[in-house]
Amino acid sequence: MLENFVTWLDGIVWSKALVYGLLLTGILFSLMMRFFQVRHFKEMIRLMFQGEKSPTGISSFQAIALSLAGRVGTGNIVGVSTAIFIGGPGAIFWMWATAFLGASSAFIESTLGQIFKREEKGEYRGGPAFYIEYGIKGKFGKIYGLIFAIVTVISVGLLLPGVQSNAIASSMKNAFSFNPWIIAIALAILLALIIFGGIKWIANAATAIVPFMAIAYILMAVIIIFLNVDQVPALFALIFKSAFGMEAAFGGIVGAMIEIGVKRGLYSNEAGQGTGPHAASAAEVSHPAKQGLVQAFSVYVDTLFVCTATGLIILLSGTYNVTDGGTTSSGGPRLIENNGIFQPMSDGGKDYTGTAMYAQAGIDKAFQGSGFHFDPNFSGIGSYFIAIALFFFAFTTILAYYYIAETNITYLTRNKSNAVTQIWINVARLILIAATVFGAVKTAEAAWAMGDLGVGLMAWLNIIAIWILHKPAINALKDYERQKKKFGSGKKALYKPDPQKLPNAVFWLYDYPKRLKKESNQK
Repeated sequence: MLENFVTWLDGIVWSKALVYGLLLTGILFSLMMRFFQVRHFKEMIRLMFQGEKSPTGISSFQAIALSLAGRVGTGNIVGVSTAIFIGGPGAIFWMWATAFLGASSAFIESTLGQIFKREEKGEYRGGPAFYIEYGIKGKFGKIYGLIFAIVTVISVGLLLPGVQSNAIASSMKNAFSFNPWIIAIALAILLALIIFGGIKWIANAATAIVPFMAIAYILMAVIIIFLNVDQVPALFALIFKSAFGMEAAFGGIVGAMIEIGVKRGLYSNEAGQGTGPHAASAAEVSHPAKQGLVQAFSVYVDTLFVCTATGLIILLSGTYNVTDGGTTSSGGPRLIENNGIFQPMSDGGKDYTGTAMYAQAGIDKAFQGSGFHFDPNFSGIGSYFIAIALFFFAFTTILAYYYIAETNITYLTRNKSNAVTQIWINVARLILIAATVFGAVKTAEAAWAMGDLGVGLMAWLNIIAIWILHKPAINALKDYERQKKKFGSGKKALYKPDPQKLPNAVFWLYDYPKRLKKESNQK
């Protein structure tokens, strides 16, 4: 009953209005900022490795690692597989489009997070709840910020962790025959050891794990592509032709292709959803636009690099399924028989929808005849590699979810004593651990329905907010560009907002100038 209700509500939240609204938002923001995601590509990479940090904040690299911990997760493997099942190979193109355009939404929301961040109980805190209240102002801003914070705590603390833990448990069972309950208990213990250490422990764990896991995964994809380089042009041709309905086998599902591509693209890169600004706000930078640019690059890493790697591996397998949305007489999904370059399994074959097994098949096939292939039946090197990759991807995502939940609890209890805040933080920790355990042992369908609902609710609230508040973020980019043009890279760009226009940007109006003055006097 609950699963049916969640699925019904998910269908309402993920209407065409949200799907095409996300695309339109990305297009308009990109135009307003003159496609900064192309113009400032080199600057994004340069800023990512700058080492500004303090006892109160974390470095830009730690912030992007923490942000990528949330972005790079189950959606990069299982989500891509599901997108291809529902929308065919062309869904990968629409995931690319969502990432390229979504970089502009990621910049706006992360820059707003920096502009309106506050120092709360010894740490930088920020995110949509903060910029909604302090940016919109008045009673409406407070109520709106309160709603976002509550929805976010429920989404990342209760609805979303199960998707990640379910993928870990499923892949570990497939590869190593581990009982899901064993995985659930192990995840609970590991989570408790890290999240009870606070933001510094979480940031350090993300910094250590995320770069390693992303590089290893992309390296595996590069090796596979190299071994099958003769097929790569045909793969990209298939993706582009399918995306625009020019591939006969997939011509009738273009609408579903766009919708699932955008949906899974957002689930993967989270651009515009409102999760990225939480980590971005914790960064120690001299100008909000710096972290906005860094966070925009994290969208590229997630979708253009990691999701593309998964997509190519799956297409190389030649054993992926695609449905036309219909059902067979037995009630199962009706699958498309592709008579083109690749042959999806026809109806009656194994259905691995919602799992990572298509990617496993691609890895196994790539190593056929190379001496590294062990078993063609989805139990060779592919199953082991995907299980390990999913563990790191999904586990760090759960860590990021906890940090987001903690930030919003701090927002909700900021006028209470430290003791009260700590009680609610501990409650959130226990609920998130319980949701993780529950997700590891329940069905994948239920987990994804709950996860999609959480993502959609946050996206609706945040997209409306950044449309109301986008001007300060765009002005911050223009200010950063002016300073870079005038002083070059040698001088640190400093943000000095107009107190008349942004009276609630208190960190930049009062706290940061005081620190700079103190540091100058000490020198």
